[in-house]
Amino acid sequence: MEEISRKIVSYIEENLDKDLTLEKIAEALNYSKFYMVRVFKDNTGITPYQYIRGRRLDKAAEKLVGTKQPVVEIALEAGYGSQQSFTRVFRCEYGCTPQEYRREYLSRNRAGSLWVFEEARQEDCGDGGRGGWRHELYPLCDSADRAGGKEL
Repeated sequence: MEEISRKIVSYIEENLDKDLTLEKIAEALNYSKFYMVRVFKDNTGITPYQYIRGRRLDKAAEKLVGTKQPVVEIALEAGYGSQQSFTRVFRCEYGCTPQEYRREYLSRNRAGSLWVFEEARQEDCGDGGRGGWRHELYPLCDSADRAGGKEL
């Protein structure tokens, strides 16, 4: 990964819990936002926005299985204005609702099963192509891989 992309990732990681915009990131790193987005996408295959959204969802997923915090609180902490919008994006990224994710993890964790990590994929989830950068943790949400229909 190019040095510029590493700087962008580092800045995002350090400020993930703050209101991040392309303008703020570009200003903090002294880059044009257009140049920054182009270089980042060329190096990673995704936009900074997709990276931020994915990382926030990762953190939310960790909270779902690591705490008893209500889903609505996790949604608000992840930067969503409502539990409904959070649930829609979460379902797009993980293939299940946050409640299903928590329930399945807890039931499978008691059984001692392992998570199956699959590579990130591109998929349009009805949001104009911005989403779909998946951090899929199958079979947590379902026994069938929703993208390929294979049992895990």
